[in-house]
Amino acid sequence: MPTLPSGQEPHRYRQAAESFGVDAERYDRTRPAYPPELIQHLVTTAPGADTLDVGVGTGIEARQFRAAGCHVLGVEPDQRMAEFARRSGIDVEDAKFETWEPAGRRFDLLVSGQAWHWVDPLAGAAKAAEVLRPRGVWSAFWHVPEPPEEVSDALADAYRRHVPDAPIDLRNVPKQSADPYGPLLEKAADGLREAGGFGEPERSRHDWERIHTRGEWLDQLPTFGSLTWVEPVVQQRILAEVGAVIDGMGGRFTTRYATVAITAIRD
Repeated sequence: MPTLPSGQEPHRYRQAAESFGVDAERYDRTRPAYPPELIQHLVTTAPGADTLDVGVGTGIEARQFRAAGCHVLGVEPDQRMAEFARRSGIDVEDAKFETWEPAGRRFDLLVSGQAWHWVDPLAGAAKAAEVLRPRGVWSAFWHVPEPPEEVSDALADAYRRHVPDAPIDLRNVPKQSADPYGPLLEKAADGLREAGGFGEPERSRHDWERIHTRGEWLDQLPTFGSLTWVEPVVQQRILAEVGAVIDGMGGRFTTRYATVAITAIRD
């Protein structure tokens, strides 16, 4: 969900970028995995199995790529998230990708799930070109959840009242019928073009649905960047108001998801 301050470059908004590890176990438990067809496409397109996961977080997509036969190394600036990923057997190095030292290592596939917008688009693209082998694959991808309007409006209303000074306006979250993450995808593409060394980036999209119970949705909400940094007492007030709306819908609802990706090949 693109919950970023209007008019600000995401990679400069460190308050949100460095807040996701506050409850790494909840993040890993509630955030959905990525479509298997996306994972398989990237694995079969890459020239080999050596994979670098930028912003590996708790290891959600890293475990998917490992299960598909890849040898995965993660890079993660949040030590809390990195330690959680290590406990599931993922090798992780603590660093921001722009300043991470590859020490001569090269990779066949570089992926970034729900994280590339926290990377400087030009510096990140230049580092990606440095560490990818010829014909190596770079790909960044994001989930765009779209719950029913009653649920999203309840969150936006409660958020605006309880966090009036927040730099994030949930009323500006784009619908899937628009161009979800379009500006972020284009900024990433521009960084690749400016850095050089890549073929023309290509976009893809995978649509799917998931049924959420009241408890599941309220468990996931605190992992979004709009709420990770909010005081717990305020969080609970917001969640209570959203929960009341879900109760009125029978306690469950269907969320439409679009997983959008941008992919480029190292020349």
